[in-house]
Amino acid sequence: MPTNHDTLIQRYADGPALIRQALAKLPAEVLQWRPGPDKWSVHEVIVHCADSETNAHMRLRYLLAEPDPLIVGYDQAGWATALDYHSRPLDPAMATVEAVRANTVPLLRSLSDSDWKKTGRHTEYPGPFGVEKWMELYADHLEVHTRQIERNVDAYGKTRGSG
Repeated sequence: MPTNHDTLIQRYADGPALIRQALAKLPAEVLQWRPGPDKWSVHEVIVHCADSETNAHMRLRYLLAEPDPLIVGYDQAGWATALDYHSRPLDPAMATVEAVRANTVPLLRSLSDSDWKKTGRHTEYPGPFGVEKWMELYADHLEVHTRQIERNVDAYGKTRGSG
């Protein structure tokens, strides 16, 4: 019987394919369209995922390899603006998401019971922040953004009278 870790790791591994499937279904004109003034376009979502996944990649490694690591949060909306996500190329961002996850899945599958219990501190979470919490957050991350992409497509269709 698979463990909860196995299920979470599989969800984590499957995340890039979910994003790819969502991208394959959307009309090109939706990529840069924002559903509201403070909402991200699909393009911005993908670039955010690349930045988030690279942060996640290092966070896990700090948790596993450093004693009492401090995991530092960042202003996601601020990064989108400061780094002008709309001007960042989409294909390398998506390739980054896929590569980072492909590099991390074998590490996750090799973790021992004691590795799963390792913790540090996080600037945005009270109390200990550990590998277990990391796994819960990132197993869900691309699923959340896939649903966001689908909502953008639906909202775009409604503004065009086809939703």
